[in-house]
Amino acid sequence: MSKQFITRLSGSPFGSEIQSTDIKDTLCFFDDWEDRYRYIIDLGKELPSLPVSFRTDKNLIVGCQSQVWLVCEYDELNNMLLMAVDSEAQIVKGLAGIVLSAFNKRTPQQVTDFNIEAFFIEIDLFSHLSSMRGNGLRAMVKKILYLAKHYS
Repeated sequence: MSKQFITRLSGSPFGSEIQSTDIKDTLCFFDDWEDRYRYIIDLGKELPSLPVSFRTDKNLIVGCQSQVWLVCEYDELNNMLLMAVDSEAQIVKGLAGIVLSAFNKRTPQQVTDFNIEAFFIEIDLFSHLSSMRGNGLRAMVKKILYLAKHYS
């Protein structure tokens, strides 16, 4: 992976400026799910685009309804995982942003310690997603947890 791309990964707002607590607070602010969906789509617009050269089968998340690519690098110097996710579907990019808000720029131990299922329950996410989208989201989380365990 190029040094330039890793620097670009570290510049993503997810995991630093945009954290899981911020997303939870904002989602709870909205009264209906139409507004929440719009917010999730807006989160997806905040995700840096993944260069086409990284949209490979190796980076493809198996189990997602839409095509989703995940790139994860381990920054040994800072003991943190740096991630980028991209999809052709805006809502999926927003869902990926929610996941990155909890996992990006964290140590592998912090990633494995974070109870993402409880977080999803707190924001009432799965009751408003199709089963296919929910399965895709869980596939993304499973891949990230696998990588975190690999680097810990």
